[in-house]
Amino acid sequence: MTEKELNELRTKVGFIFQGNALYDSMTVRENLEFPLRRNKIIKDKRIIDELILDALESVVLLEVIDKMPSELSGGMKKRIGLARTLILSPEIILYDEPTTGLDPITSRVIHELMFDMQKKLKVTSVVISHDIESFKFADKIALLHEGKIHFFGDAKTIWESDNPFIYQFIRGLPNGPITHEISYFKDRA
Repeated sequence: MTEKELNELRTKVGFIFQGNALYDSMTVRENLEFPLRRNKIIKDKRIIDELILDALESVVLLEVIDKMPSELSGGMKKRIGLARTLILSPEIILYDEPTTGLDPITSRVIHELMFDMQKKLKVTSVVISHDIESFKFADKIALLHEGKIHFFGDAKTIWESDNPFIYQFIRGLPNGPITHEISYFKDRA
């Protein structure tokens, strides 16, 4: 591919990073403006402002438009990261541990927002997560252990698996074939 073709392809894939990857020295508005100016070459300030407001409205955070990332909670940062990705209207969104470090309520809000955006915008979502709650919103699941796929299939059927790795992992059981963290439990017994 040429550089131009590669850049066009890149605008079709959005990323939500585990650490949010917001620019600390930019306001929320400037963080959302950045991909528009870099990828879309939009010069009309009214169109940029409209896209920013639409993105913030989609994640229910209009009130933080002029705040700095340091003024936001972890959940707000995740939602701003999602808004920044959505602003380019990608066809595919890759999520890297989207709920890491969030409390259960905020995690649920993020999961529901991801699911709503997927359905509303008809985007394909690929979620890399250790959070079992993600399974509730998935159509398909690939479960990896030591670099190998131990399960690939419908999310609904993973709970029926008799694979010992899967059984242990999805139930959070300390005893089983996955042994890398088991010594903590053995020492405490």
